[in-house]
Amino acid sequence: MGFKMKRLSTTLVLTTALATVAGGAVMAQSAGDWTVGVGIGYLEPKSDNGDLANMDATIGDDTRPIFTAEYFVMDNVGVELLAATPFEHDISLNGNKIGTTRHLPPTLSLNYHFDTNSAWKPYAGIGVNYTTFFEEESSLGSLRLDDSWGLAVQAGVDYQITEKGAVRLNVRWFDIDSDAKLNGADIGTAEIDPVLVGMSYVHKF
Repeated sequence: MGFKMKRLSTTLVLTTALATVAGGAVMAQSAGDWTVGVGIGYLEPKSDNGDLANMDATIGDDTRPIFTAEYFVMDNVGVELLAATPFEHDISLNGNKIGTTRHLPPTLSLNYHFDTNSAWKPYAGIGVNYTTFFEEESSLGSLRLDDSWGLAVQAGVDYQITEKGAVRLNVRWFDIDSDAKLNGADIGTAEIDPVLVGMSYVHKF
C-alpha cells in the first residue's frame, strides 16, 4: 500500500486509540438512525502506478467535496454510501504529462462505531468500491480507462460538537485497477490504489 498510506494509517490508529480514552458525554448510534456527512476529501494514488505502453505511469492527486449517508441497521453498525463530485487526475508517462481523466468513486461500506461513552467515537469499515472513468483526454491519441470494482477499507473518528452534529476525520483505501487502451490497443493496467483523507461535518437524524 506504500509508505504514505502506512504513515496515514498509523496516524489514524494512534488518533483512534487516544479517542477511546477521551472523556465527555455522547449519544449512542442506535438502530434506525440516519447520518449525512458533507466535507472535503484529498485523494492520493499510490506512488507507483504500473507500466503503460512500456513506460512508468504516474496518476496525479486531487481534492474534491465528498458526501456520505449512513443508515444504522443495528446499534453502532451502519451501512454507508460514499459519493463525491468528480475527481480529476493528470496522467504522466516517464514523468511527462500525456493526458487527464475524471472519475467517480461511489463506495458502499459496513461500518462499526465503537461505543466509548465520550465525545470521541472511532469507527472502522469495509466495503466495495465502483470507480467509473470518463472524459479521458490524451496528447497521444484516444485514451480509454476501464471501470473498476474493488475492496475498500476505512477507519475514522467522530468528535461530537452538538447533540446531533460531529466533526469526522477518516482515511480510506481503495483497490482500483483499470485496464488502459490507447487508440483501441491495450497498453497495460493502471494500478491506482489511492488513499482518501477526508474531513466532514456529520449530522444525525
